[in-house]
Amino acid sequence: MSGARAEAVVVTGASSGIGAATVSRLARDGFIAYAGVRTEADAARVATLSENIRPLQLDVTDRDSIAAAAAAVGASGHPLRGVVNNAGIAVAGPLEFLPVDELRRQFEINVFGAVETTQAFLPLLRASRGRVVFVGSISGRLAVPFIAPYSASKFALRALADALRVELRPAGIDVALVEPSSVQTPIWQKGRDSRERLLALLPAKAQEYYAAQIEAMFATTAREERIAMPVERVAAAIVHALVARKPRARYLLGAGARAGSVVALLPTALRDRALRASLKLP
Repeated sequence: MSGARAEAVVVTGASSGIGAATVSRLARDGFIAYAGVRTEADAARVATLSENIRPLQLDVTDRDSIAAAAAAVGASGHPLRGVVNNAGIAVAGPLEFLPVDELRRQFEINVFGAVETTQAFLPLLRASRGRVVFVGSISGRLAVPFIAPYSASKFALRALADALRVELRPAGIDVALVEPSSVQTPIWQKGRDSRERLLALLPAKAQEYYAAQIEAMFATTAREERIAMPVERVAAAIVHALVARKPRARYLLGAGARAGSVVALLPTALRDRALRASLKLP
């Protein structure tokens, strides 16, 4: 690591899943890992995990929270090695009936939050010639029916990462996008917990038109959870993007992601047929 003091990395959405695994890996590797969390309870919990893990109260939908987090990291005196934009949610449902506010909520967290967080930390990254990592998904290459809001947000992240990589090249700031297939994280349980909320949001007509497809979507979710990769594999790719002399622009992780990237290139009719078959849609 460069400099007299340990380098720091900021990870959003670090209370569980990919974010938690990433800060744990960074702390073991000697970084000061700023774990972005939203609640005081999560901050108190992560503070006990390692002396190298520093809780950072950070709500990516709150501009004041983002600014305060950037100021706190800047005041620490630790050179900023990178920012990992990991915070995210998954909104599901048929687009015909999905409340647009749900789509806005998806983008506020997964897209606008990632952009505003990156903007807030870029002055520190310019000073240290640090790096930006976005946690995307294979769903950002292959739009998946009934989780279109999530797919759309990951498509947007892919576009932003591609553009930002070129824009920041003169500053010596590398930008990487990590694109995993299914990962063993609490997002699956959150999806099950939100099932009733989703169904309550939809009008009766949605059930009439899409009941079978919605059930197939939930069944696919259960199958994906069973074959999901260990979260540590994604954390390892993120750390590689932060420390490698020549990081990759994109990290495509998992057999499902590789297969999905091929399906995304098929002619439209074949791609649609393959999607319906793989999701077992009626």
